[in-house]
Amino acid sequence: MSNNFLIQGGVPLKGEVTISGNKNSAGAILAAVLLTKEESIINNIPQITDVLDQIEILKQIGVKAEWLSKNKLKIDPSNINPDKLPFDLFQKTRVSILLIGPLLARFKKIKIPHPGGCKIGKRPITTHLQALKDFGVIIKENKDFYILEIPQNLKGKKIVLREFSVTATEIIMMLAALAKGKTIIEIAAAEPHVQDLGKILEIMGVNIKGTGTHTIEIEGKKELKGAEFTICPDFMEAGTFLIAFAITGGAGIIKNVNPDHLTFFLEKAKEIGIKFKAYSNEIIVNSSKNFKAIKVQTLPYPGFPTDLQPQISALLIQAKGKSFIHEPLYDNRFQHLQELKKMGADIEIVNPYQALIFGKQKLIGKKVNSSDIRSGAALVLAGLIAEGETLIENISQIERGHEKLDEKLRKLGAQIKKV
Repeated sequence: MSNNFLIQGGVPLKGEVTISGNKNSAGAILAAVLLTKEESIINNIPQITDVLDQIEILKQIGVKAEWLSKNKLKIDPSNINPDKLPFDLFQKTRVSILLIGPLLARFKKIKIPHPGGCKIGKRPITTHLQALKDFGVIIKENKDFYILEIPQNLKGKKIVLREFSVTATEIIMMLAALAKGKTIIEIAAAEPHVQDLGKILEIMGVNIKGTGTHTIEIEGKKELKGAEFTICPDFMEAGTFLIAFAITGGAGIIKNVNPDHLTFFLEKAKEIGIKFKAYSNEIIVNSSKNFKAIKVQTLPYPGFPTDLQPQISALLIQAKGKSFIHEPLYDNRFQHLQELKKMGADIEIVNPYQALIFGKQKLIGKKVNSSDIRSGAALVLAGLIAEGETLIENISQIERGHEKLDEKLRKLGAQIKKV
C-alpha cells in the first residue's frame, strides 16, 4: 500500500465535499452494541483503519459482522468470547479500550493488554482505571496486561471523574447500562460522540439523561435490546475541510455536517476572517483572504477542539501578525509545528504547551513526516498552498482518522496523489 502523499500546491479548492461518519463515535457505538445479545445495524460507519481494526477485533472475539452496504454494518454479538481478544490488534488502536465497558458488564472478568493509539504525549489510562475502581472493579496489573473483575451484582454509584475524559465517560456509561440502579457520572465529557453513545443506549432500553452536559444519570437495565443507529458526521473532518477551502482561497459546500458541534471553532474561524454561512446540515464557504492573527486555546468540548489545533496552525501561517497557540491538553501535540518550520513557517515553540506563529509566510514544498492523524492533516493543508511539491511520509497515520482524504481533495481540484 502507498505510504506517501505527493502534493503540488497552489490550486484553490472548489466544489462540494460530503463529510464521513465520526471516527470517535464509531468506536463507542461498535463497543456499545456488545452490551446486548441481539443484532444491531449501524449506519454511516467511516471506512478508516482505526474503525476497520476495531471491527476485526469484534470478529475475532466471535461477533458476526456483515456489510449491508458500503457504510452500513449488521452486527450479531450473541456468541462472543472475550478470552479470544487479539492483543496485537487491541494495542494497535486506542479506540479498542472502549471494549472494557461492555465486555466487563457482560462477562464480569476480562483480560486486556495495555492500549495503543496516537503518540501525542502522555496519555495514561489512570482516569479510566480510577473510575473503574470507584465503580467497584477489582484491577490486577501485570507488565503486559490488566485483569479486570466486577462483582456479580454490580450496583450503580456516583462516579466523579478526575478530568473531562471522553473514553472514561464512555466506559462508565456502558458499564452503568447493565448495573443495578442509578449511576451518576460527574465531570463527564460532553462531546458529540458521547452524545451519540447516550442516544444508542437509550434506543437499546437504558434510561439516561444529561448527555451533552457534565453530569450524566443512568438507570441500568438487566437486559438490553438491539438497535439501528446512524453515526453523527465527523466534526473534525468538517473543520479540516473548512480550513482547506479557506487556506487555498477556494470556495465550496461542506455537506453532512452538524454546525452545532463546531460552535466555538466556527467563532474562531470568523475571527480569523474565514467567510462562510452555516445551515442546519451544511456549511457554504466563500473565498476568503486577509486572515488575522488570533489566540487559540484548546479546551474540552464545547471549547476549541485539540483535534483541530494542528489544522488551524497551518492556516495561521497565512494570517497577518503574531498568533498564540496554547495546548494544555497534551504535551506532545506540536510535532506538526516542527515539520511546518521545515517548509518555511516562522514558528517559535515556547514550551511543550505554547507556541507563537508569525504570519504571513510563504511555504516551500518539502519532505515532511506525519506523526499522528491531525498533524498529518495539517501537513496536507500546508502542502496545498506550498510552492512546488510536498511529500508527506507515513500517511497510514492520516488514514487512521480520515476516510479517503486524497480522493475527496482531488474532487475539489487538489493535485494530490499516493506514491
